[in-house]
Amino acid sequence: MTTGQLHLNAFLMNTGHHEASWRLPESDPFAHVSLDHFVRLARIAERGTFDSLFLADGPQLWSSLAQRPAGALEPLTLLTALATATEHIGLIATASTSYNSPYNLARKFASLDIISGGRAGWNIVTTAGKEAARNFGLEHEPAHADRYARAGEFLDVALKLWDSWEDDAITGDKAAGVWGDDTKIHPPRHQGTYFSVEGALNVPRTPQGYPLLVQAGSSEDGKAFASRYAEAVFTAQQTIEDARDFYADLKSRTAAAGRDPDHIKVLPGIVPVIGATEAEALAKERELEDHIVHHHGVANLERLLQLPLGTLELDRPLPSDLPPESAVEGAKSRYTLVVELARRDRLTVRQLIGRLGGGRGHLTFAGTPEQVADAIETWFTQGAADGFNIMPPVLPSGLEAFVDHVVPILRTRGLLRTEYGPRQTLRQRYGLPRPANQYAQPVHA
Repeated sequence: MTTGQLHLNAFLMNTGHHEASWRLPESDPFAHVSLDHFVRLARIAERGTFDSLFLADGPQLWSSLAQRPAGALEPLTLLTALATATEHIGLIATASTSYNSPYNLARKFASLDIISGGRAGWNIVTTAGKEAARNFGLEHEPAHADRYARAGEFLDVALKLWDSWEDDAITGDKAAGVWGDDTKIHPPRHQGTYFSVEGALNVPRTPQGYPLLVQAGSSEDGKAFASRYAEAVFTAQQTIEDARDFYADLKSRTAAAGRDPDHIKVLPGIVPVIGATEAEALAKERELEDHIVHHHGVANLERLLQLPLGTLELDRPLPSDLPPESAVEGAKSRYTLVVELARRDRLTVRQLIGRLGGGRGHLTFAGTPEQVADAIETWFTQGAADGFNIMPPVLPSGLEAFVDHVVPILRTRGLLRTEYGPRQTLRQRYGLPRPANQYAQPVHA
């Protein structure tokens, strides 16, 4: 059983996670490019004493413009602005190892960590999809295993770059005319399969040493990668049984990799639809489902399942002859989750689209604040989670409802801090040590 306090992350997505949220009267269809909107959300989450907030991203235009607000501000740029509008909350950005270079990305995250006073986190993704590949001059997306092999080398190079300055490299000795100590600079001189990186980073070592490392893949390759590098894992699980199995497996893999399993935090996603009564919450859920445009959902599902357009019929189940996960080169774990959900609950395509509309495979839970708090506490205390990735279906109202009505219950139960207290880095919020510099000599008493 898990003890201690929950880790809460606010996953912020334009008007909310439900694909039809933008159609509600309260929603601003232009919120996805409004700094004021995101500042408001960040301050609401900080009022709820969340550990962190998180922005998803990808190097391609998602979905059809007709379906929902598409496109997004570049997350590291947006989080730099949010760093000046907040004091405590961690700032996690998604960035791809498939379509970036280690030097540039390491520099950007180091800069955010310094500007924010040690609150930066990196959600590490390997980007699937031919659309993204073609934006970078590739005809086909790299194979799943190749993407993770590249990601592993990318992380190794980034860690070398973040450690290329020792903490005390800057001396600032005005009398001697010596600003820094060149012997404490360690160029990576990396020559590998995917990258060749010679020189040291042009940013000093940061308050955290390097950003909190977050990962979101649940495939076999994803779990192997997480056990080696990740310090927090965002995952999608539909049942507490599946969540407990994933949690135990990942903790075991982390220990087998020679790491402390307490140094990897598992945060399943939950889409809380909150009402004063259960009937009110279910009515809110129905209102959102009633606003789904089903032909968009069908197209998205066919793309996820790698089926030709026009294959699926709304009032029939998924085809019985879908390929196994091993044959899929895209988002393997999400593919399996969706197929298993449809099979287990015997859903038609229409029903499946309704279930996926709120969280794309993450757990959607409609209920009173007490019921939402009960579900969170049960998963937390029964070995299924170290905390949760909170994914409000509508923003800002869904985040406000969670902070104003669920957070006080969690605090009363001793599961969540009542205030932040002294300034801490994001690593400290997650109960993680500051990493030692791999090049520095240990100091012995």
